[in-house]
Amino acid sequence: MAHKNKIVPVLFLILFSIMVAILIVSVEEFREGLKEAITLIISGNPEVIEITLRSIYISGTATALAIIWSIPIGLVIGLKDFFGKHFVKGLFHALIGIPTVALGLVLYLLLSSSGPFGFLNLFLNPIGVAVGQAILITPIMVSFTTSAVEAVEPEIKDLAKTLGASEVEAALAVLKESTAGVSLAVVGSFNRAIAELGVVYMIGQNIRGQTRVLTTTIAMESTSANISLSIALAIILVVIVFSVSLLSNLLQRRFK
Repeated sequence: MAHKNKIVPVLFLILFSIMVAILIVSVEEFREGLKEAITLIISGNPEVIEITLRSIYISGTATALAIIWSIPIGLVIGLKDFFGKHFVKGLFHALIGIPTVALGLVLYLLLSSSGPFGFLNLFLNPIGVAVGQAILITPIMVSFTTSAVEAVEPEIKDLAKTLGASEVEAALAVLKESTAGVSLAVVGSFNRAIAELGVVYMIGQNIRGQTRVLTTTIAMESTSANISLSIALAIILVVIVFSVSLLSNLLQRRFK
């Protein structure tokens, strides 16, 4: 028993020493990677710039596409009373949490060359990736827009109708009053799109110079031990997300 009691502290000390060594190596690796990453950003590395601009373009296009159908859908759900309204709202809320890999697989089967929509040539195409992201963020934009519209006082729509406004004009008046909430929907959707991985990879396949974006490159380069590039792109991704959110907040305060 005494012998066993001596072994336990020794084993614990060995395990603790191994953990500390791993932590030191990891911190040192991260520190060196961070230095190289900052150098890549400051020097304007062409690959970093290309991937960043492509990411903004694809996610911006996806957000613009989603706005076309999501805001009208949100307006209709928020303003109209119809059979199954609560079910439709609940469905869009539930779809917010859809696994992106599952959605990416469905879109892959639909858009690949052997799929029913292969003739559209959206597979391995930046526009195809944007369409996939637009589908992904639609539930977010619809749900947020619906909530923003429902938060507007009903008297505003009634007043607009009293003044002779049509249904469309009354709806636009309500939309104007819910600008802050709708802006939050757009910003949240863009940030969700640009930070997304599953759909982008399944449709775009991370092709250099064509469909490679921030998230797919971070995932690929980190597994290839190119830590510096991964860290550089991760920093840029976080800066973009925070900058868009900050700009949205400033604009909302300015126009209140």
